[in-house]
Amino acid sequence: MDNHQSKAGQELAGDPQRTPEQVAEEIQQTRVQLGDTVAALAEKTDLKAQARQAVHEAKQTVTGKASAVKETVSGKTDELVSSARTATPESASDAGHRLAQFALENRPVVAALGAFVLGLLIGGRGAR
Repeated sequence: MDNHQSKAGQELAGDPQRTPEQVAEEIQQTRVQLGDTVAALAEKTDLKAQARQAVHEAKQTVTGKASAVKETVSGKTDELVSSARTATPESASDAGHRLAQFALENRPVVAALGAFVLGLLIGGRGAR
């Protein structure tokens, strides 16, 4: 039987100075290690849990990428608005202000012009 005895078994048999408390502690440590091993094996074979974890990780990845895209688009939008404001000539802005000022100062002329355009639109529809 000595030929088939494990190395640990030989060590246990060869150490007569171990106390029963030491043996009990070693047994407890072995149980804890065995429990951890069984738990790890059970986790590896739990396909539903693995699938849930994969879905969770995929959601996290998509959420992160969506946030990054949103930030990029927001940044580009701000850049485009800034570029448009910079590219708009002052003369266009001034022309708009001058037109509004003219309309305020010459209300009867603007009203007559509006009535004329409205007459053209109404008359053009009746001819069809």
